[in-house]
Amino acid sequence: MNYILFDGDVRNALLPFTYTKPVADIRIGILTIREKWEKFLGYTTTTITEEYLEEKYPMVEMEENVLLNASFLPTKSLIEVIKNLGPNQAVFKGEDVIAFYTTDTQEEVDFSSYEEIEFEDEILQVKNTWDIFSMNDKVIRADFDLITEGRKSAPIPETVNCINRDDIFLEEGAKLTFATLNASTGPIYIGKGAEVMEGVVVRGALAMCENSVLKLGAKIYGATTLGPYCKVGGEVNNSVLMGYSNKGHDGFLGNSVLGEWCNLGADTNNSNLKNNYAEVRLWDYQTGRFAKTGLQFCGLMMGDHSKCGINTMFNTGTVIGVSANIFGSGFPRNFVPSFSWGGASGFTEYKTNKVFEVAEVVMKRRNVEFDDKEQRILEHVFEQTKQYRNY
Repeated sequence: MNYILFDGDVRNALLPFTYTKPVADIRIGILTIREKWEKFLGYTTTTITEEYLEEKYPMVEMEENVLLNASFLPTKSLIEVIKNLGPNQAVFKGEDVIAFYTTDTQEEVDFSSYEEIEFEDEILQVKNTWDIFSMNDKVIRADFDLITEGRKSAPIPETVNCINRDDIFLEEGAKLTFATLNASTGPIYIGKGAEVMEGVVVRGALAMCENSVLKLGAKIYGATTLGPYCKVGGEVNNSVLMGYSNKGHDGFLGNSVLGEWCNLGADTNNSNLKNNYAEVRLWDYQTGRFAKTGLQFCGLMMGDHSKCGINTMFNTGTVIGVSANIFGSGFPRNFVPSFSWGGASGFTEYKTNKVFEVAEVVMKRRNVEFDDKEQRILEHVFEQTKQYRNY
């Protein structure tokens, strides 16, 4: 069977992260949503997404296909239902379609002609940006069980102080020395080639993906995810770094999500709690206004390729778009549009030729090419987000 992941109607609620990637390629827990589906299904997947992303994330259609709503996270019981889907059958959770069967001859899908199968079991759905950190504990636990089932951890070095050793898993090539790992509050997964330096203190749940690094003396509270090649120092609490992003120095990051290729300058701090303890509001790209989150703790949402200088301060519930460069004293505004250059004293437009120069250098340091596909995606996002840059 051919499986295709589609963005669904939550795509705009997950901006700025979905400006540069499909919903399926958001990382939550240890794996991306796509990696979870592929591991459960035993098949590779392709994607239906925005037209400007199709060159990098193409769709492959065959005679028989099952389309999967990428905002839902797969479970064993759901996969059993999906693998038994036949023509004119669809799986629903309430009003939301999770999966449905199609053929290459179908020009459009009319669910009124489908047999609707209601999925009764509990299932997680990523519907908002803050779900990425607020659901991260549950998802790390599920991914940990999925990845480690029937496998044995690499040996934990004798210099590492462990609590609840059974819930600590090291892949081959992971490097640790003179650190403290407390898995009594959640599992700790340390991926291939990842490094935990001396003096690091971790309270799970923690996911360290391939070649990520925790620097000297870092203090990490769960549930936190470091995507591939991320480098983290200082204090982090309940945050997700999707991949190739750095918070390499002292400073606090809490209840936050960073996309890919982000960098926080030394002593950058974010607030995750308002002084009056009120509910946090976040910028909503769909309404063009700040919307309630239902959360008391909510920090920073930063899109791909955005960066900030040393001693930057982010207020509670700040949203930074794609390819922004923030610096200077004081708190920048709570919503910084994509391709903005500046800080609390004001912003100007960050020109794409300068953005591309930086992206090429930054990605080359991780042996990743900033190619024409990446450039065309950012060019499209630049044009798409002009409406917000009315400084």
